[in-house]
Amino acid sequence: MREQRRERAPDGVATVTGSSGLVGTAVAAALATAGWSVRGFDRAPGRWTSVIGDLRDPQARRAALRQSHIVVHAAALHAPHVGQVDDREFHAVNVGATEALLEEAERVGVRRIVYISSTSVYGHALIPTDQAVWVDEGLEPRPRDIYDETKLAAERLIASAAATSAVLRIARCFPEPPPVLATHLLHRAVGLTDVAAAITRLAERDTTTGTFNIAGPYPFTRADCPALHHDAASVIAERLPDVAAAFHARHWPLPQSLDRVYDSSAAATAFGYRPLYGIHQMLRTRGNGPESAQLV
Repeated sequence: MREQRRERAPDGVATVTGSSGLVGTAVAAALATAGWSVRGFDRAPGRWTSVIGDLRDPQARRAALRQSHIVVHAAALHAPHVGQVDDREFHAVNVGATEALLEEAERVGVRRIVYISSTSVYGHALIPTDQAVWVDEGLEPRPRDIYDETKLAAERLIASAAATSAVLRIARCFPEPPPVLATHLLHRAVGLTDVAAAITRLAERDTTTGTFNIAGPYPFTRADCPALHHDAASVIAERLPDVAAAFHARHWPLPQSLDRVYDSSAAATAFGYRPLYGIHQMLRTRGNGPESAQLV
């Protein structure tokens, strides 16, 4: 992973594939706010989708990439599709369409590719033994299903692209019940605004390359991993007494064990990623009692 200290001003077209999806919508909005002319591409209509089509269609690819300076590739089949969609379709969409997109991008001279991958690619490596798994980019992925396999295969294609490229392995960022989300924001979830901010920074720093975890601001260190696996509730109560009190006030159980902690420090070093949406922000914005005012 490396960065040359040169930033480019947003002065061109940014194509966002999967622009009608949860992540794509947030990314497209952030890029537009940053000054990019956004061209959204998706099979379904959406606020930011101006080209509707399938990436496996050559005409659709040409329309999506015409005069583009940067491509943010978020379109994919996802984990919920496992078992519902044939494995061959997973390969066709997640790998074959990505390869075709890169070929078209090279033909028209796209300068920058940012690929939205997932921390799910770590797969079986996320299973703890005697301590929580500290998940940085040095952890070797061990795919557990067709989704992980195809996302990892697409990462390799992106890394070999003619344009400068970066891969973002984003943590979970979809809607969940408040008690579940609160626990996940302690160690394995990320806010959509932070994902979009990371991509916007990478769009401007077009010589930053590599693979980066994108996760939330967590209160733990690698040294906490043994205790987090065996008695997470005590660690949380000691480290974050206000959060423990907020869980108690809401009648949410503190987790007794955490299986992993995602580490985004490589992204912080490489391009200044600073996640802002964490457990305190979630409890403030979703507070349902006077205890929320005491959170800092």
